[in-house]
Amino acid sequence: MGYVVVDTDVCSFFFKKDTRQERYRPHLIGHTLCLSFQTVGELYQWAETNNWGVPRRASMELWLRNYVILPYDNDTARAWAQIRAERKHQTISAQDAWVAACALRHNCPLITHNANHFAGITGLTIISEPDPMTAAPAPKTAKKGRRIL
Repeated sequence: MGYVVVDTDVCSFFFKKDTRQERYRPHLIGHTLCLSFQTVGELYQWAETNNWGVPRRASMELWLRNYVILPYDNDTARAWAQIRAERKHQTISAQDAWVAACALRHNCPLITHNANHFAGITGLTIISEPDPMTAAPAPKTAKKGRRIL
């Protein structure tokens, strides 16, 4: 089978053992799993922001060995620039554009839980498993029973 790029959200489901990982497992089995250099940076930021200790950081670094890390290169930068230009009227974050650029550069599908972040990018194949439909949440209420609309 081929290579797939795993977006930050989906790889975090697996690292945190989130139940949503099971929706994505069939899309990963038998493939070479890749992460964008951007995703790795986001994961390190996550560790910094949450003040992870040495053992948890070491666990993440060991876990990252399950992935091929796609590096920056000029072709990836060109793809990033094209994505940002293409999406000038439909904003895409720089982070998401780098992930998409890596997938395009290496001609890999992108597995993400946030398909709407990547919708409309020319040439990008998106694999996503959206959350099941849920009932609308009850209206929020303020103190003393007043409704917030």
